[in-house]
Amino acid sequence: MTEVVYIGLGSNLDAPLKQLQRAVTELGELPKTRLTRLSCWYRSAPMGPQDQPDYYNGVAQLQTALPPLDLLRQLQAIEQQHQRIRGRHWGPRTLDLDILLYGDQFIDLPNLQVPHPGLYQRNFVLLPLADITPTLEFPDGSQLAIRLENCPSEGIVRLSSGDLCGTTG
Repeated sequence: MTEVVYIGLGSNLDAPLKQLQRAVTELGELPKTRLTRLSCWYRSAPMGPQDQPDYYNGVAQLQTALPPLDLLRQLQAIEQQHQRIRGRHWGPRTLDLDILLYGDQFIDLPNLQVPHPGLYQRNFVLLPLADITPTLEFPDGSQLAIRLENCPSEGIVRLSSGDLCGTTG
């Protein structure tokens, strides 16, 4: 049985857009997983400490048969391939991959919370989600469109993406 999952991608170090594009390729190579859609890329000021470069973010939709913790381990392995260093909270990073949604499941484990905490307040996640699934209903029954209305959009820039926005990777 497979689940539709949404992965948040972010980077602000070492050629961020190249980091993200490479990560998309790697997501598509995960076992028991297929990349089905990819949002546009967005640039925004960092969340947290402001003494770091702007972030580039997007969302990938996957179809996977990997259980949640196996998927998390695979994502962390990709982050390690990109030399991610876990320094200060909300600090700069080469690559950040987060499980935003895993089907309609609620997961509350010490190392994995789904839906991702803060998901509903982050325009750099909600706007890319709307690129690929504008009618999304969250596991709590709320609608993406309503969540977007209540999330400020200032400070975020949608980047030109050519033919990639909203398509498979």
